[in-house]
Amino acid sequence: MQWLKKLPGSVRSATGLEWALWRKLPLIFAVGTLLPALLLGLVHWLAADGHWLLARDVQIIDYVVFGVVLFHWSAVLTLAFGCILVMLMKGPGYVADGFEVSHSDRPRTEAESEWQVPPPDPQEPC
Repeated sequence: MQWLKKLPGSVRSATGLEWALWRKLPLIFAVGTLLPALLLGLVHWLAADGHWLLARDVQIIDYVVFGVVLFHWSAVLTLAFGCILVMLMKGPGYVADGFEVSHSDRPRTEAESEWQVPPPDPQEPC
C-alpha cells in the first residue's frame, strides 16, 4: 500500500504562516526550555549561598518551573501538529483507497436497516 499517493492534476495552495512557524519551532522550543532552566539555576545558586531563600521556597520554585517547562513542551508539540496538518491540507490532493460499500448499488430498505428502533411496547410501564 502506498501512503499519500498524489491525485493527478491537483494544485498546491500558497504557503503561509505554518512554514514560518515550523522553521522557528526549534528555536521556540530551546528558548522556552532554557529560560526557565536558567532561572532555576539562579534560584539554586542563590539558595546555596544562604540568601533569602528557604528550602521550601526552592522546592516550590522547582515544581513551578517543571510545570512551566512541561506546559511549554506540550504547546510546542501542539503547534507542530497544527503546522503538519495545515501543510498536508494545503498540499496536493491525495487519492484515498477505495472500499466497496455493501449497499452501493441499491439503498437499504427499512426492513434491512440495522438501526431501526422497534416501536414501544404498550404493556411496558414508562
